[in-house]
Amino acid sequence: MRYSSRVMSIEIRQAQLADYREIIALWQRAGLSYEPQGRDSPEAIAHQIEANGRLIWVAQGRSGSLLGVVFGSHDGRKGWINRLAVDPAHRREGIAQQLVQAAEAALKQEDISIVAALVEEPNPASMALFKRLGYSERRDIIYFRKPFKGE
Repeated sequence: MRYSSRVMSIEIRQAQLADYREIIALWQRAGLSYEPQGRDSPEAIAHQIEANGRLIWVAQGRSGSLLGVVFGSHDGRKGWINRLAVDPAHRREGIAQQLVQAAEAALKQEDISIVAALVEEPNPASMALFKRLGYSERRDIIYFRKPFKGE
């Protein structure tokens, strides 16, 4: 599935392996954590794009630079919106909303019945975005994490 939308001189498209360096640079500009020896290594991102590329979207500006990214995933029942980032110089232009909508559409194509978003605190802008898009906040869920090798 290819989803393309041109709004405010950007294109929303599926991520490609060639986008790796720009995705990392975008995460760094946006202040997202980056784990180069673990989940964000070139090999790990390549595997994610090869396995789930239809769920990973980027916003590309007219100049060719990446302005945003979102990683979608699912377990066959529940979908996830992860690693949403927009270049700080291009926030409040609707890019995050377009990326989330692209990921949601791709997850619907996979017959996913519910979508959840993970937002690390403090991030009031992302929390407001997801509320605006119809997501409900759950404070009764506690997230546990067990990293393997380099995470």
